[in-house]
Amino acid sequence: MIKVLLADDHAIVRAGLARIVEESGDIEVVAEASDGREAVRLALKSPPDVAVIDISMPGLDGLEVAAQLLASYPLLPIIILTMHEEEQYVIRAVEAGVMGYVTKRSAPEQLVSAIRKVYGGARYLTEEAVEMLALRLAKGVTGKSPLDSLSTRELQVLRQLALGQTNHEIADAYNISVKTVDTYRSRLLKKLNLRNNAELSRFAIQKHLIEP
Repeated sequence: MIKVLLADDHAIVRAGLARIVEESGDIEVVAEASDGREAVRLALKSPPDVAVIDISMPGLDGLEVAAQLLASYPLLPIIILTMHEEEQYVIRAVEAGVMGYVTKRSAPEQLVSAIRKVYGGARYLTEEAVEMLALRLAKGVTGKSPLDSLSTRELQVLRQLALGQTNHEIADAYNISVKTVDTYRSRLLKKLNLRNNAELSRFAIQKHLIEP
C-alpha cells in the first residue's frame, strides 16, 4: 500500500479526496492535516510515501510546507493540490521541488494516477500545467508577468496580506519578525505599483492568487 498524507483545510474536500484515494485499492491515507503546521508535524513524525498538500492553507501555505518537508526528506514525493491554474503557482511549485501538481477540478480523475506516478519516481503535471510551462518558455522574457519580479516569500506574503492577515499573524506563520513583514509589504507595493492593502487584495484576485 502507498501511504499518503493528505493536507487540506476544508474538511469536506479532504474527506472526498480521501475516499477517492482509498477506493483505488493500493493507496491508504495514513494521516490528514487541516493546516500547514499540522501537515509538517505529522509528516516529520511519521514520513508518508507521498504527501498531497493543498497550496492555500492557514499558517503555512503548501509551498512553505513543501520546502520544510523537502529540507528533511529530499526524496519525499510531494503533490501540490490547488484550485488555481495561474502559471505562477505551477512555476513556483516546480521550483520548490514538488513532483506533482494537480488542480482540485481535475483531482477526482487524476489524483490517484498522480500519486502512483510520483511514488514511482516520475513527475506528474496536469495537461493545463504542461501547457502553461510550454507557453511560458515560448513567451520568454517578453511575456513577463509583474509577479515574476517577486521572490517566493514575497508571493507568500502578498497572498497573506490579500487574505486580510495582519503583519503579526504573517510573522508568526513564517517565523519572521513583524519588521521583516513590513519590509516585504513595502517592497510589494513598490514592485507592483500599488498603494495599500486593498489594492494588493484586488491585484491578488485579478491574478487568481486568492479566491474572491
